[in-house]
Amino acid sequence: MPDPASDPTPNPTHDPATARVYGWREVLLVGGIIVAIVLGISLVTTILPDGPRWVIFQSPLAIIVIAVGTVLVLASLLRGSRRS
Repeated sequence: MPDPASDPTPNPTHDPATARVYGWREVLLVGGIIVAIVLGISLVTTILPDGPRWVIFQSPLAIIVIAVGTVLVLASLLRGSRRS
């Protein structure tokens, strides 16, 4: 397998000068948004009547939501890695 560093042909899709670098600010911002979403969902579920609350906590709904969310995040990461 050829070494990409020694490849004389330029790769227009991967330019280190224009690559986006994420720092602590972005990480903390995304983490804060996720915490706010989770707390908001928790608040909403505490004020629900017993019927809808049962559907959320006793049915496989939460597991399905987590599984679908995980698949979407992984698919997004895979698409992003193919672009570089």
